[in-house]
Amino acid sequence: MSSIPKLQQSTGSQDDAVSAAYTHVTDITRTFAKTFYFASHFLPIEKRRACYAVYGFCRFVDDLIDEVPEEQAKTKGIWVLQQWNNALNFIYDNQHISPIFYENCSSIFCDELQSNNPIIIAWADTLRRFHIPRELPSQLIEGVVMDTVVNRFTTFDELYNYCYKVASVVGLMTSEIFGYSHPDALKHAIDLGIAMQLTNICRDIGEDLHKDRIYLPSDEYSRYNLTEQDFFNQQCSPQFKEYLEFNIQRALSYYQSADKGIPYLTADSRMTVQLMSTNYRRILYKIRQNDYDVFTKRASLSLSEKLLAVPRAFLRNFAKT
Repeated sequence: MSSIPKLQQSTGSQDDAVSAAYTHVTDITRTFAKTFYFASHFLPIEKRRACYAVYGFCRFVDDLIDEVPEEQAKTKGIWVLQQWNNALNFIYDNQHISPIFYENCSSIFCDELQSNNPIIIAWADTLRRFHIPRELPSQLIEGVVMDTVVNRFTTFDELYNYCYKVASVVGLMTSEIFGYSHPDALKHAIDLGIAMQLTNICRDIGEDLHKDRIYLPSDEYSRYNLTEQDFFNQQCSPQFKEYLEFNIQRALSYYQSADKGIPYLTADSRMTVQLMSTNYRRILYKIRQNDYDVFTKRASLSLSEKLLAVPRAFLRNFAKT
């Protein structure tokens, strides 16, 4: 684990700001990451809040791009994310958020990166408590930038690289929060990120088409006699169902690998990761139940369905201890 410099000791007012910042990222997670928010309640409070800070950071970076006008996304969006990258450098290298960086910024987006931004405050406090390697948030930013310039993939290797940057690095960051006893935990965390992002891609095929995005590799779906136009026609043909099932099976194989890493995590973190793995893979089963219609139906789990996974996750983890 890499060493992160400790932040300066906070005053009472800074403690209040940190508390408010964690409340903010908690609200973000509750609103936009319901499956994770549900599973996170099995974590100790310090780890839980740190995970919310990670999610708040991920959401904030993603939203920065979404707020950029489409015609400027390939230029302005990249510049905006570079400003966030610079803010991270201040946190890691200078042990505090320096206001000097912001004084000469002319873009309105820099207002989002003020040193009193609750996302930055929560993130900085999390880095004080947990050793998250510097390259990981940078890789996430690279993945978000990819979404501004790439809307098609030719090969699975290309897609894997994207999934790694936007999802697996999140698993690697949270692994440093969860704690682990063996470095092999990290390679399985990578697999869980790949599995979850593949699940998102399968579930969101219809929604992504409205953004002119097709994430599934063209060299693969062409082998199933599918064309790009077949996706836009939104026909659940036998070929499409067969290809989608192929992707479901691939995602499930990554989940199976990910589960092997759960025993390496500290005992107080295993339940949360097992629930995430269990509930997210059930989205794939929902796609099957919907007869592979990802164009007009959204595969999702109800709260009761998420609750039903708790006893199973508990038993699986009890058997591994």
